Amino acid sequence: MNTLTFTLIQTNLFWENKAANIQMLEEKINNIQPKTEVVVLPEMFSTGFSMQPEQFAESMNGSTLQWMQKIAFEKKTILTGSLMIEENGNYYNRLIWMLPNKQFGYYDKRHCFAFAKENEHYTAGNKRLIASVNGWKINVQICYDLRFPVWARQTMNNNTAEYDVLIYVANWPQRRSYAWKTLLTARAIENQCYVIGVNRIGDDGNKIYHSGDSMVINALGEILYHKENEEDVFTITLQKNELQEIRNKFPFLADADSFKIE
Repeated sequence: MNTLTFTLIQTNLFWENKAANIQMLEEKINNIQPKTEVVVLPEMFSTGFSMQPEQFAESMNGSTLQWMQKIAFEKKTILTGSLMIEENGNYYNRLIWMLPNKQFGYYDKRHCFAFAKENEHYTAGNKRLIASVNGWKINVQICYDLRFPVWARQTMNNNTAEYDVLIYVANWPQRRSYAWKTLLTARAIENQCYVIGVNRIGDDGNKIYHSGDSMVINALGEILYHKENEEDVFTITLQKNELQEIRNKFPFLADADSFKIE
């Protein structure tokens, strides 16, 4: 399919209040128009970026995952965002890629944010998730992963790029928003892909302010959408032929260095 439609939900979050966040997000999703194929929520959308997984983490059969299954099924859309998950005695900042048929994939954040001691509470993942939707390939990552370009780097297979869209879900503070905007743009240019960054707004429970700055960027680094300092629900349709035209005109990926991540 030549097009794929995404809806970005940039919102304030109720600190460590799952019920309030789920109710708020469901209301926003119910009001999405027109029909969308992928709905993207921020990082830790049910709690905010909390370091209390012992209190708030759920199992993979928990109420938040069940809610995601319900919403994806009812709205016939893919729903994605990260939340706290407990599994085998470990805690993960885990992104769920929920399909309309209630099946799902997941990605565990690889780069835990040691500056906020995330690494002391959560276990890092070691596998990427690249989802397939109607002929599009989508790489999903979480917040701090953005600072590590090798983890997102495209590889070529028979002259075909590994993915077409790179998504970051985040709780990225306003005090480092310049880095957020710059690195999102860099990832789009260097990987010749669309980049979608979905961030929260507002103060969290530690009085850290988030300006949002959610963005959609094309493979040339051109900004197709940017919103700061206010809540927004934004729907955009991306064009596969425009992406391919850029890659054909500027075949830079063919010259990339080979590498292996240990």
